[in-house]
Amino acid sequence: MVQRKQYIEKLKKMKDKEIIKVITGIRRCGKSTLLMMFRSYLKECGVANKQIISINFEDIAYEHLLDYRKLHDYVLNLIIPGEMTYIFLDEVQNVPQFQKAVDSLFIKNDVDLYITGSNAQMLSGELATLLSGRYIEINMLPLSFSEYYEMVGGDKRDAWSNYFINGGFPYSATIEEDDIRRDYLTGIYNTVLLKDVVARKRISDIPLLESVVKFLFDNIGNIVSSKKIADSLTSYGRKTTSATVENYIEALTSAFILYKASRYDIKGKQHLKSLEKYYLVDIGLRRMLLGDKNADIGHILENIVYLELIRRGYSVNIGKVDDKEIDFIAMIGGDKIYYQVSASILDPATFEREIAPLKKVPDNYPKFILSMDNFPMDDEGIKQINIIDFLLEEI
Repeated sequence: MVQRKQYIEKLKKMKDKEIIKVITGIRRCGKSTLLMMFRSYLKECGVANKQIISINFEDIAYEHLLDYRKLHDYVLNLIIPGEMTYIFLDEVQNVPQFQKAVDSLFIKNDVDLYITGSNAQMLSGELATLLSGRYIEINMLPLSFSEYYEMVGGDKRDAWSNYFINGGFPYSATIEEDDIRRDYLTGIYNTVLLKDVVARKRISDIPLLESVVKFLFDNIGNIVSSKKIADSLTSYGRKTTSATVENYIEALTSAFILYKASRYDIKGKQHLKSLEKYYLVDIGLRRMLLGDKNADIGHILENIVYLELIRRGYSVNIGKVDDKEIDFIAMIGGDKIYYQVSASILDPATFEREIAPLKKVPDNYPKFILSMDNFPMDDEGIKQINIIDFLLEEI
């Protein structure tokens, strides 16, 4: 079992702090396993079993607690007065009005509260109102390449080839048979679509939703708009509107199957309100749904790099400088890093196309070109780094 060190360290830092720890992310990305690892850490620190209350709402054994009042009373009866009690509520969005139970438990003395959920909607509405300023969200992703390599070992090039094709869902990484892995990923996809998208948004036209999904999966890294998608689907005989498409996209991002990257005008120093890009939470789902057709290496690499930057805590936008585009502006605090991503820049024309936008940027923040090439270069302070080396570097 790979240690999710990045997430575990965050939880360690927040242990016993008077703030609710909300761990979000797509189903099967490892949230429950993370909580199990953290509970083991608590026990190593001397925390007794009676001080730990753990409930997984996907387990039918806890079906009787799907009423928020019963949940509240059940947990309250297990809290030991005068001792810190660690409460873990896994997939808590399955409990209608769970916010009321969470809010009431949080205000009790000597309570350290951890909750997980597979839909961003759990952090909207009443929960955000009740707990404003009293929770911190940790968004969890499937395995990074570094974590994947730690799990599978062996030759890093072989590991990379498999990761590039199959993605990083933790259990998927342990499956050797391609057909079984495909079935497993299909199960994740269907569960997310039906439970976290269709059911929550009450979508009736499932074939249309699947058409939108396939379009977005096929266009990762391309600039799109809801109107462009609606027009494209209508031309294929799937008549729809941009409003419907926008509603579906919002549902897909809420379910953490898609992540949106907005555009940012570097010289104008402002976010642009149209023509976003979307990236997939795990590249293995793309191959599962679309097969090996249209395997655009450049955009798949772009998707992997985008997720890595998100993991590292950056806010990530697409850069616009005059009429040119920079793949990513990674921002944290007041710092920025600019990245271009390309399969290879050995061809002079490709090299010039990739480096030209970076040379137009009117500041001195670091600038990098990430590619699969093994020939490091430095042109006017713009450095080329091999993508595998970048993904494996110590954070």
